[in-house]
Amino acid sequence: KCAHLRLACQTEPKPYYMSKLWWCGITLLGLGEVGNFTAYGFAPIALVAPLGCVSVIGSAFISVLFLKKTMRAADILGGTLTVTGTYLLVTFAPNVPQELTARRVQNYLVSWPFLVYLILGIIIFCILLYFYKRKAVKHIVVLLMMVALLASPTVIAVKAVASMITLSAKGKMQLTYPVFYMMIVLMAISCAFQVKFLNQAMHLYKVTAVVPINFVFFTTSAIISGVIFYQEFQSAALLSVFMFLFGCFLSFLGVFVIAKNKKEEHVQIPFIDYGHIPGQKLTGKIQPDSHISCYGTLNNEDDSVKSQS
Repeated sequence: KCAHLRLACQTEPKPYYMSKLWWCGITLLGLGEVGNFTAYGFAPIALVAPLGCVSVIGSAFISVLFLKKTMRAADILGGTLTVTGTYLLVTFAPNVPQELTARRVQNYLVSWPFLVYLILGIIIFCILLYFYKRKAVKHIVVLLMMVALLASPTVIAVKAVASMITLSAKGKMQLTYPVFYMMIVLMAISCAFQVKFLNQAMHLYKVTAVVPINFVFFTTSAIISGVIFYQEFQSAALLSVFMFLFGCFLSFLGVFVIAKNKKEEHVQIPFIDYGHIPGQKLTGKIQPDSHISCYGTLNNEDDSVKSQS
């Protein structure tokens, strides 16, 4: 977001992918996702995905410690709700131990619940893409819905790849199966398009709106993917499912409370303090050049004043 703001202040804005700051942010996000990727190899999708709310709490505290921002009451309330929701998520998350081999992933890929889910996802994504491309509809919900739909194959592929690498490291080689490399390609392609649409949303809308909505959409899509593809809630008790969903609700609510009414960061345009000019006083009068067209007028005047001048 900071990269977009800085580029907008330039007289000749260059593409965002030409910005070193933008690439720095993407690199840091990539390093953070390495830990996230590793977690999918040891825990269910329904547990790992909602725990992304921890990053929102971390951002709030980091902004206070390092950016010298004021801790708001909304930050404390939102953090409390999120921590409570996280506790419920960890306590009531599905705990179905399964050895996710390459052959099992192949069987999941051809199961009829996943095929129905995949077809519906493709149809919805194509409809949204049509409105995005042909009708130029770039509403935040449309953009983040496409990100969420792309997140579904991403988390499925990430868990499959991470699990097969984990099994291979334990001595049960899974890297010789074609499905392993197919999942790597699926993961890379879906991630690339997620970055495209998420970047578009960050460019057009406030980060305080993008972050909570994207978190809710992404987490919901990931949980549904885990339920349908990996059957993570297959033998879970009804009370556990209810408490898990309640924990998700508290986490979503906490993220929205933290992001609500949060001020945006704007890049300050540098200027010269008149009181610091050698030989001039702070109370001195500024007289513009009489040879320019804006003599005796303000630079930021509206069109009506300009016409009168």
